[in-house]
Amino acid sequence: MTHYIRFPDESTCMAALDAAGLLDADGFPIAASHTHALDVIGPISIGGEYDPETGEVLVLPWLLPGYHVNYIGALPTGWEPYIVNPEQPVRVFAS
Repeated sequence: MTHYIRFPDESTCMAALDAAGLLDADGFPIAASHTHALDVIGPISIGGEYDPETGEVLVLPWLLPGYHVNYIGALPTGWEPYIVNPEQPVRVFAS
């Protein structure tokens, strides 16, 4: 089961990953192991309008609040308050 997680910001996310043992020795997220899969998305921008001929931005996209992560595995302790249930996830794991 995929857990969709929205932390308030990147520093909260990185602290949660660290507490869960999901950072390597260099401080980078461990994307997968035999017990989990982790997709750190970060900020999500949506919308915007672009000129189809020039690609010029006509209307800027906007950022959704939070710092987003998709996670498969036993949910680490303390992550429950950050679970969200998007109607249309921006990114999903392949099935």
